[in-house]
Amino acid sequence: MANRLRGEISAMLDGRRWTLVLTLGALAELEDAFACEDINALVERFATGRLSARDMTRVIGAGLRGAGNAVTDEQVAEMTAPAGIAGFAAIVADLLKATFGDPEPEEAGGQEPKALVPA
Repeated sequence: MANRLRGEISAMLDGRRWTLVLTLGALAELEDAFACEDINALVERFATGRLSARDMTRVIGAGLRGAGNAVTDEQVAEMTAPAGIAGFAAIVADLLKATFGDPEPEEAGGQEPKALVPA
């Protein structure tokens, strides 16, 4: 069972329940994948709300690997989710929320996101 206090989520993929978590290593993997210089740049990238199918594959793959599952992005790309693409988007949104928390109200209104760590 997923432990939300540790940033874990539970998700159905390919008819199976999986645990996902964005560990420090998984976040470093995503920094590389998205060519982000640091964690703040990664947060800003996600705050745009614009993710491609490839982006969702990378985030879900990193979350699965962060939880100790030996899966490749290619394997993730072949998986199915309840509700199709909307299901994948919901998994990514839930994982990012579990990792970074909810945005502050002013952030949700289109303002600049606050830095995750001081510059």
